[in-house]
Amino acid sequence: MTAGKFVRSCNFAQIRAYRKLISTGSPFEKTAGFSRAVVHGDWCFVSGTTGYDYTTMKMPYTIEEQTHNCMKTIKKILNEAGFDLKDVVRARYCLKNQSDVKTVFPILGQYFGEIRPSATMIICELVEPEMKVEIDVTAKK
Repeated sequence: MTAGKFVRSCNFAQIRAYRKLISTGSPFEKTAGFSRAVVHGDWCFVSGTTGYDYTTMKMPYTIEEQTHNCMKTIKKILNEAGFDLKDVVRARYCLKNQSDVKTVFPILGQYFGEIRPSATMIICELVEPEMKVEIDVTAKK
C-alpha cells in the first residue's frame, strides 16, 4: 500500500466555517498578522495579552494594574467569542520580573481561584520595556 491511500482530502471551506477570528482592533494585531483569539469549534485560543488599556492604548505602570488589564481583556475576548473564564482549561503567564510573582499570584487567584486551569509561569523578556506581564489562555466548552 502507498501512503497516499491514507491521506484524506481537506475541505478548506469546512475548516473556515468552524473558525472565527476575534480582534481588539489593536494595531499590533494587524502589524504582526495575528488574531487576539481564534475560535475553532468548541475551542478558543486567546493570544498573549499584555496589560495595555486598549481604549487609551496606554500601559499602566504597576504590575497589579497590568495584570488586571490582561484579565479584563481576556474575559472580554472570551465573552465576545461565546466563552467565559470558567471555560479556561490552560493558562500561561509570562512575567518580566521574578520579584513580581508574589504580587501577581493573588490577582490571578481572584480570576482563576475556583476554575483552576492548568498553568505555567515563565520569567522572560517581553516585547516592550514597559510590559511587565503577558497572559494567554485556551478555553474549551
